[in-house]
Amino acid sequence: MQMQNANWIYDTTIILYALSIIGYFIDFLQNNRKANRMAFWLLSFVWILQSMFFFQRMIVTGRPPLLTPFEGLFFYAWVLVTFSLLLNWFFKIDFLVFFTNVVGFFIMSFNLFAPGEDTASSVSMSLISELLVIHVTMAFVSYGAFTLSFIFSMMYLLQYRLLKQKKWSKRLQRLGSLSVLEQLSFVLNMTGVPLLLLSLILGIIWAYIKVQAFSFLDVKVISSFIVLIVYSNFLYQKVAKGLQGKQMVFWNSAAFLVVLINFFLASTFTTFHFWYD
Repeated sequence: MQMQNANWIYDTTIILYALSIIGYFIDFLQNNRKANRMAFWLLSFVWILQSMFFFQRMIVTGRPPLLTPFEGLFFYAWVLVTFSLLLNWFFKIDFLVFFTNVVGFFIMSFNLFAPGEDTASSVSMSLISELLVIHVTMAFVSYGAFTLSFIFSMMYLLQYRLLKQKKWSKRLQRLGSLSVLEQLSFVLNMTGVPLLLLSLILGIIWAYIKVQAFSFLDVKVISSFIVLIVYSNFLYQKVAKGLQGKQMVFWNSAAFLVVLINFFLASTFTTFHFWYD
């Protein structure tokens, strides 16, 4: 019965998510404030249902639901919804929510095809600890920050082109100023880097203690450190060399591509992060 309720919540979430994105899309094309408000409240309800699904799964499995591919992608989508709602609340950048949740909806839909074990069959319960949960949580939050930073860069590029073409409209105003978009992109990367660093440190400590097969030469471990190095270099270029404008967009796009490779491709070849097999 609990699993049937969870499936119902997930299916309803997908439908409301789609309706919310349609509302934001209408607003994007027509500057329709009624559609924007409807989309916002639908997305808020999506967040509530996601949270309910998350806690219900925690009750069913008896552990933090973060350790399977299905759970990891779901938590990633939840992080994106949470970040987009908070940033829109504080900075009133409407189109951020639209672009971010196109990504979030894709992840939720893709997640329907991910392995969804009800128990951590790939991970012995004896290996699950608070250290592992914190490691996984911080990693996904950092990925969420990097994703939003990339979206801000794309919005910067769109705004730059509209300004260059002198296409003055309400859409131009609602995208946000170039300086704000650039600053928020930088701040999110600046937040994501230390979170990822701490996540890797905790993950290494946990693996060294708990996993006999742990190796620094594992594909997932190496690719995670590459992500950290690439984004650290981005911050260095920004702070020390004044990286800005279209150069910032290029560097941030390249860095996010590395994140995608790490998240989706490297997990296929890893022998250490075996619960993602």
